[in-house]
Amino acid sequence: ELQQKVEETEVLKMELQMLETERVRLSLVEEKLLDVLQLLQQLRDLNISKRALGKILLSTLESCRDPQPGKAQLLEVLDTLQQELAACELLHKQPLEQAQSPRSLSNPLVISC
Repeated sequence: ELQQKVEETEVLKMELQMLETERVRLSLVEEKLLDVLQLLQQLRDLNISKRALGKILLSTLESCRDPQPGKAQLLEVLDTLQQELAACELLHKQPLEQAQSPRSLSNPLVISC
């Protein structure tokens, strides 16, 4: 009976570890998705064309066509999309007075790697 309890405890520990791993993975996906949404919001505020945004999205999907071994495909797509959006020229061509505003100095956008 004691051996059975020990085995049950080990199984529960393994399940808890798997749940914790999944929680961390989902947390990473959530952070990356938030970063992507913030970049999309910035681009919308800069009036990016639907065509340009479509090209970014298609480029992202094309580069993620063959998933990298050992990397979650969803996180890979979000990473690539974030990089493509961050590299968008519109984000780097802001007017001088907007770039010097106090709002841009306290920019809440933090891109995590």
